Amino acid sequence: MPRFVPGLQLSRLFYQKEVRPILSKEFPSLRHSAAVIGWGSEVLGFDTPVSRDHHWGPRVLLFLSERDHPIFKNKITKALANHLPYEFMGYSTNFSKPEPNGVRHPVKITRGPVNHMIDIYTVRSFFKARLGIDPYQQITPADWLTLPQQRLLELTSGEVYHDGLGALEEVRTKLTYYPKDVWLYMLSAQWTRISQEEAFVGRAGHVGDELGSQVAAARLVREIIKLSFLLERKYAPYSKWLGTSFSKLKIAKELTPLLRQVLLAKTWKTREKRLAKAYTLVAEQHNALRITKSLSTKTSHYYGRPYSVIFAERFAHAIKQSIKDPVVKEIKTDAGSIDQFTDSTNVVEDLSLGRKLRVVYK
Repeated sequence: MPRFVPGLQLSRLFYQKEVRPILSKEFPSLRHSAAVIGWGSEVLGFDTPVSRDHHWGPRVLLFLSERDHPIFKNKITKALANHLPYEFMGYSTNFSKPEPNGVRHPVKITRGPVNHMIDIYTVRSFFKARLGIDPYQQITPADWLTLPQQRLLELTSGEVYHDGLGALEEVRTKLTYYPKDVWLYMLSAQWTRISQEEAFVGRAGHVGDELGSQVAAARLVREIIKLSFLLERKYAPYSKWLGTSFSKLKIAKELTPLLRQVLLAKTWKTREKRLAKAYTLVAEQHNALRITKSLSTKTSHYYGRPYSVIFAERFAHAIKQSIKDPVVKEIKTDAGSIDQFTDSTNVVEDLSLGRKLRVVYK
C-alpha cells in the first residue's frame, strides 16, 4: 500500500490537480462547487490506514446549479471517466460498482474508462438525500429533533474545496448547530436521562449486584459524555467515534480520567465517588453557561438512602423554564431528540421513520 495520506487531504489534492483541470478544460464556463462531506471516517478526520479497504480514496462530490445539473451531469461523469489517471498518489481512482449498501472498493485497472467515485448533485438534492428535508425551507423544531446528530455532524464537517455556486457553505452554516431553544430542550432531556438512573449504581451494588451496578454506571458514563457535547454545543457522533470525538472537547481533559475510573472501579461505593466528581464537573459547566440561575453542584443522598446522586432533575426543570419558543415549550415529552431516546441504528438511520417520529413532539 502507498503511504497513508488523510482522506480529506488526498481528495483535496485530487480535486486541485486532476478533477478541476479537467472541468476547466472541458467545461470552461460551468460554475460548480466541490467538497468531501456527508459520510466517511475521513469527513470527521478520524480515518486511519485501516479505513482504506472500502469507500475510501481519491473522491469528490461535485455540485451543479438546478439548471445545469440535468444538462451536464452525464457529460461530466463521462469526461472524468475518460481523462482521469488510473492512479493518484499511488491510490486507484477506479472503484467497484456499489454494493447494496452503497459501499465501493478500489479496483486497479490499466485501460478503459475510470469508474470513478465523483458523485454529482445539486445542493438541494444532496441535502434532501442526507436529511430528508429541503435545506432551503424552514427547519422546524420537530425536524431538528428527528435529524440524526451523526448526519448533521458529517454535513457540517469535512471540507469544501471550492464553492463556485456560493450555496454550499450557506446551507452548511444553517446546519451549524441547533437553534437555542431546541438546544435547551435537548439539554433538559439529557439531564432527565441521568436523573432516571443515577440512583441505580448504588441501589444495585447495595444488594450485592456489582454487575448490575457496573452496567448502570457504564450507561451513565455514556449519558455524561453526551451531556458534555450538548454543554459545548457540538454534535455527538455515533458510538464508534463517540470517545474519539469526546476527547477533543474542552471538558474532556478533566472528565476523561474520572469516567475511566468509574468504568474500572471494582466496588459500587468507589464507582459512586468517581461519578459524584463527574457530576460536579458537568454541573459546574452548566452553571458557567448562565442559562439558569446557579445550581448546587454537590451530590447528596437519594431521599435518605445511602446512594450519592446529583438530583439531575433539578437541572432539567430549571432549563425547561428558560425555553421561550412557544412551539418548543408545547412539547409534552421529555424524551429529547431521536438520538437521545433510541440508539437503534435501524431507527436512527431510517429517515422515513424519522419523519413519522415527528408525532412524538406534538
